[in-house]
Amino acid sequence: MSLPVRRSTDWIGERRARVDGSSHTLFQLLNHMIFWQEGALEWLDGGSPSMPEHAADSWPRPEAPSSRTEWVKAVRRFRAGLTRLDRAAKDAGAARKGRSTSPLEMLAAVAAHNSYHAGQAVLLRQLLGQWPPPSGGLTW
Repeated sequence: MSLPVRRSTDWIGERRARVDGSSHTLFQLLNHMIFWQEGALEWLDGGSPSMPEHAADSWPRPEAPSSRTEWVKAVRRFRAGLTRLDRAAKDAGAARKGRSTSPLEMLAAVAAHNSYHAGQAVLLRQLLGQWPPPSGGLTW
């Protein structure tokens, strides 16, 4: 079975490509993960991040990066958040006073959320003929 794909051959186009029937592009998935990851980090730091009024508000625009630099910056921002989450995991424990959720539970929620959307990104890349990556991957 072959799924129809709207695709551009340029580098930005690959990050903009939307598989017919898919709600989001790779760039939107990445920025959505950053949105929730940074909210969790703010919460872990003792803050009270604001919740979007609607789920759609957690899907930042635009659909594609305007340049390779913008894509690289978003990837670095996501990775920096992962590094901060890793540090927070070392300090996770019991619920903090006044909060019903423990830091460990928040970390588990972010891990589940990121895993879900990472799977979506891989599926989109497979459908776009971009997976496995040129560097290879774990296959057996």
